[in-house]
Amino acid sequence: MSHGRHVTMLTEGTYPHVHGGVSTWCDQLVRGMPEVDFNVIALTGSGREPVTWQLPRNVYRHTAVPLWGPPPAGGRRGTLRGRAFRRFTETYEQFLLSLLAPAATAASAPAASAGFSDALRELASLARTGRLAAALRSETVLRTLMSVWNRPHLPTAGARPTVHDALTATDLLEHALRPLAVRIPADSVAHAVSSGLATLPALAAKHLDGVPFLLTEHGIYLRERYLGYRTAAQRWPVKALVLGFYRELNSEGYRQADLITPCNRYNRRWEERGGAPGEKIRTVYNGVDPHAFPEAGPEPEVPTLSWCGRIDPIKDLETLVRAYAFMRAELPALRLRLFGPVPAGCEDYRTRLEKLAAELGVADGITYEGRIERVADAYAAGSVVMLSSISEGFPFSIIEAMSCGRTTVSTDVGGVREAVGDTGLVVPPREPELMARATLALLRDDARRAELGRLSRQRVVEKFTLHRSVDGFRHIYRELAGQPVLPVLAGDAWTQRLSDPWYRELVTRGTQWTETRRTGTRRTETQRTGVRGGGR
Repeated sequence: MSHGRHVTMLTEGTYPHVHGGVSTWCDQLVRGMPEVDFNVIALTGSGREPVTWQLPRNVYRHTAVPLWGPPPAGGRRGTLRGRAFRRFTETYEQFLLSLLAPAATAASAPAASAGFSDALRELASLARTGRLAAALRSETVLRTLMSVWNRPHLPTAGARPTVHDALTATDLLEHALRPLAVRIPADSVAHAVSSGLATLPALAAKHLDGVPFLLTEHGIYLRERYLGYRTAAQRWPVKALVLGFYRELNSEGYRQADLITPCNRYNRRWEERGGAPGEKIRTVYNGVDPHAFPEAGPEPEVPTLSWCGRIDPIKDLETLVRAYAFMRAELPALRLRLFGPVPAGCEDYRTRLEKLAAELGVADGITYEGRIERVADAYAAGSVVMLSSISEGFPFSIIEAMSCGRTTVSTDVGGVREAVGDTGLVVPPREPELMARATLALLRDDARRAELGRLSRQRVVEKFTLHRSVDGFRHIYRELAGQPVLPVLAGDAWTQRLSDPWYRELVTRGTQWTETRRTGTRRTETQRTGVRGGGR
């Protein structure tokens, strides 16, 4: 990209430290634009997480930002005192009220939004000096929180918040706000690949430095926070505060982003309801390369259900296991093969699945295949490919399976219905019997299954190619950088150069670049490209 503009990609819990759909999308974007330089800022847990993706050479910098662990070191000017501290406590009180004061009327909602926005800007300025963490952990801040919580007009007062609640909530907020201290180069486009905490550095850079801000959503971040806190151990006053923070942060990202690119139209409804102007929303679907996911060929001789993803509660594999048990009663030979890793922290969930299968008497028909070298083989292994999630964006597992010519049975979440169209079956989430009956109907009708598989691949080729997806973002980056949008070259089949896992040439060069960085002989950006953002 000319004029020195490049891209700072902001991730949370995904690329390049974790495998999954969003990480795959990030890798596609970076590798699909070798002419664009990327600075990847990844929000992680401890900061010690290994890099599990091989970074290509156009990733000129990667920084892991730990949300947990010791607080950041103090700034040069030390702790806040006197007038500066009084200003901070006033800002923090405004911040808390924006999270907790109910927007009972349409008139009060804009005021609460403005309060959050102004307070966040002040907190960002403080974070850049390194003094926010210490200020948040002061005794005065705890007293301020207790005072706000107990105001008679707030519903939290009736829950009788405790000092322990205040300590817990303050700790959660301090960690969540740490990304405000992250600096983004002023000559870049900030691209947050999810709502929530990944937007904090972009919001700070937009407010303080005028950096263009692009927001992409896959799953609905706010919805998943609400789902996650349903079973959290904290008391209600803590949940009210933390979820209020995520709610306001989510809306602030929608309001402040220069452009929002959901991966499906379903997300658009959430974004508009959350305050995003409709003219700033542009849907860009995820894509796959039909050459990397070719037609799978004959089905397995034994009727088999295939599932591919990470073993995680959000995937609701309990519903899939229950549906499988229902089907086994009518098709005793049926098998269920689960492909994908168990992420750290989800080991207990896999144990729960195994116990459930044993209780239902179907453990002998379920196999956990783990990671697979060639993902297309996971889809080829099934007569039907399943998806049972309670939350999704525009799932790669579905369009990859479709590209392989396999029909699908999926839950009606996120952009699944948009992806599948009339080439597969879509059922309500958390309804194992309905899922089972739909799947049995397909398994008993060979001709229909084959025709739906053929139409599935045709739909991907026509609507959801990797080329279309990456080229859409290439044009958006140039638009936000104030550069002329380049015409699309007819017949440009760059994705046909894809090899397994990705581009042979780029992966080879990426390996050399990674080794250069490890040995401490990293070249400067000018040595590597001539100018930042230069073509190759």
